Amino acid sequence: MFYLFHLFRSFLPLHNPIGFGASDFIELAIAIALVSLALTWRSWIGFASALASRTALCMLILAALPVVLRLMLLPVHPIPTPMVTDEMSYVLLGDTLSHFRLTNPPHPLHQFFETYFVLHQPTYSSIYPLGQGIALAIGKVIFHNLWAGVALQIAAFCALCYWMLRGWTTPGWALVGGLLAVMEFGPLNQWMNTFWGGGVSAVAGALTFGALPRLRESGRMRDAVILGAGLGLQLLARPFESIFLLMSVLLYFLPAPRSLLKFAPAAILTVLPAIGLTLLQNYRVTGSPTTLPYMQSRYQYGIPTTFVFQAEPMAHLKLTREQQLDYDLQSYAHQSNPPGIRAYFARLANRARFYRFFFLAPLYLVLPAVLFTLRDFRYLWVVLTLCLFSAGTNLYPFFFTHYIAAEACLFVLLSVVGLQQLSVLTIRGQNTGADAARVILFLCVAHFVFWYGLHLSGNQDFAEYMWRYETWDVVNHGNPDNYLSIHNRLNEAPGRQLVFVRYGPSHTIREWVFNDADIDRAKVVWARDLGEPENDKLRRYYPDRTAWLLEPDANPVALVLYQALPDQITQQEPEKPSKPSEKKAHQPLKFEEVK
Repeated sequence: MFYLFHLFRSFLPLHNPIGFGASDFIELAIAIALVSLALTWRSWIGFASALASRTALCMLILAALPVVLRLMLLPVHPIPTPMVTDEMSYVLLGDTLSHFRLTNPPHPLHQFFETYFVLHQPTYSSIYPLGQGIALAIGKVIFHNLWAGVALQIAAFCALCYWMLRGWTTPGWALVGGLLAVMEFGPLNQWMNTFWGGGVSAVAGALTFGALPRLRESGRMRDAVILGAGLGLQLLARPFESIFLLMSVLLYFLPAPRSLLKFAPAAILTVLPAIGLTLLQNYRVTGSPTTLPYMQSRYQYGIPTTFVFQAEPMAHLKLTREQQLDYDLQSYAHQSNPPGIRAYFARLANRARFYRFFFLAPLYLVLPAVLFTLRDFRYLWVVLTLCLFSAGTNLYPFFFTHYIAAEACLFVLLSVVGLQQLSVLTIRGQNTGADAARVILFLCVAHFVFWYGLHLSGNQDFAEYMWRYETWDVVNHGNPDNYLSIHNRLNEAPGRQLVFVRYGPSHTIREWVFNDADIDRAKVVWARDLGEPENDKLRRYYPDRTAWLLEPDANPVALVLYQALPDQITQQEPEKPSKPSEKKAHQPLKFEEVK
């Protein structure tokens, strides 16, 4: 037995006893899997058919799978750490909500804490809507970890994707779709390994698109309530894209508008809490129920016309070179293409690559089979809905996959419908399509098992070489700019800490100044270096904190103790914050001034 494991000590032919290289092991594994599948296919079909009709059990299994698989990766890929500016803002929102409040009072010395995607006036708050923050807050309240809320999102989506497909196809194919969702959006996916979101909107889409066929067939009020819940959740997660989700619902009932009138009251009543919560958040954060925090940020800071997305801000993620360049391409397209029809279609063409995020590569082979279903209005509606979201989100110059996360279950539906159509294809009386569908499914499983196994193996030398060729998966790793080391050092230091961040003249969008919802009680407070006279104000405000100076643009990154205050200053009483009317007006940092 030991000799058998000894064979895998190296993936280089000159360093193992039988001379196998990496490609040999891959080919052998695929051959073994294919033979095993052929010999046991009937047994698998019987088991899967019996399982697929048990809705509750299937949903439980599909919810558990992505979480268990991701937890198994923790020794190699620990719990993700937020490092990108958007993530930090969402974490602030989740932290705020976990304290059971919608916003935080402004800090009296807020000029030290100005940062991207965070408001400090009239209140201290994230600029983002509530959906993702609610999920993160649930994770923190129940499991004392914000990332647990991310994992719960993906678990709910994979389970609800199967439930949604049960309204569109047979139980067996719905189970296939649920497993595809686990492989595509599970442990290796960006939505599960960052705090940017995606899962909440995907859940909203699954609820909405799963309720529609059930309303058409049975007309139960329960499904109308589920429809309203999906629309409300999308409003909380992605307010702009919720317009397109609502338009797709109206389009679905276009052939039978009277049925919509029957279910509309129940759906509207279910959406009302989400509308009320949004208006309440707006009022608490901005002082106006009709002003979104995102809008308030634009009023105060302007539109970030000089954002240049480089590989550096995403360095903590495992990205291919093409993915890293996507951020530069989007920024270039925004800056070089003025608004207009030509720029609109240029953006549309540039975004075609992002749809690979929603399909494993073998599934592209089954998409042409979907064309044979378009005579059915339901499937024509699916295509029109995808076009509607694509055209609507293209109005915004930037694009990320979580913008259209509500469509994720529809992409899975297209894959399942294509496989279903292919499986009944006959050539000269032979059902060759079924074999083709099985091969495509096998390739999807092999794709996932290979990359998941590579991450799980812990063979860092081989894995790090291969990760550059992995497509669209994003799993945290590494320690860019000593970010994690510095955070760990400060969190483990005795007492409470105050860190002044001094950027160099060539600094990019990479930001270090982000703080907890309750800044004064935080273990570590991060502040902008505003010069010695101004910095002394903050040091006197925090006399019990050890002060540090961080220079993130130095090579290597420098973290040193801040020069001690003279004795006569340290013995003074901490400076009391002045009343709002007595404070000197402060001009917040303008995004346009960041180079």
